[in-house]
Amino acid sequence: MTLDQFFMENPVGALAFSGGTDSSLLVWAAKRYGKDWRAYFVQSAFQPAFELTDAQKVAEKCGMPLTVIPMDIFACPEVIKNPEDRCYFCKRRVFSEILARAKGDGYTLVIDGTNASDNASDRPGMRALAELSVRSPLRECGIAKGDVRELAREAGLFIWNKPSYACLATRVPAGTEITAKALEKAERSEACLARMGFQDFRVRVCGDIALLQFTDNQFDYAFQRKDDIRSLLQADFAAVAIDLLPRSSAQ
Repeated sequence: MTLDQFFMENPVGALAFSGGTDSSLLVWAAKRYGKDWRAYFVQSAFQPAFELTDAQKVAEKCGMPLTVIPMDIFACPEVIKNPEDRCYFCKRRVFSEILARAKGDGYTLVIDGTNASDNASDRPGMRALAELSVRSPLRECGIAKGDVRELAREAGLFIWNKPSYACLATRVPAGTEITAKALEKAERSEACLARMGFQDFRVRVCGDIALLQFTDNQFDYAFQRKDDIRSLLQADFAAVAIDLLPRSSAQ
């Protein structure tokens, strides 16, 4: 099956929209090949501000109706306790919200942006999607991450080369309770580093220590700017460390 065939066979539905490349491609395809689709963005403390901004820009460009659903993630104790399978509980809650809102709007089919490169064995959230009967067209059509980027580039979507971005909850080590303060520190610190020109990096919040993870090609620049980095982050952290193992995953 191809993406156009999917939307021709499923002309009506609801789309879980994160603002990332995968779901942005689905927004474009649903609008082009489908008939009646609406995107839903769940806004919580786990999403940085730029994700909603990107989602709004893509939806506007594609002419896709967008519903923003505010959610108090701190009202979900099973998520905030941050167990190893936190993503499962989080996805259950997020997609339950989307399913309920979509049903109220008259949609029974809900899809998400999981692609063929995503490994179900290390993504507990995908179990929640299966339990809730959420479909993943990119995965069903065998479209891997590299294909997604190329298709998004051909579609003229500005996010075609946007780095993969895991939610802010991943900045807190599993087993450590997630707090609003920790999420704010992670988002604020990553925004500072992004303004310095860093890309595809993470700031892990380990108590009062910030552990910075960069890809291999950014190490030289990071060490050149170490004094600036420390100065920018010292208001939030007592110490700043750089992980000497290159970052290679999307976690």
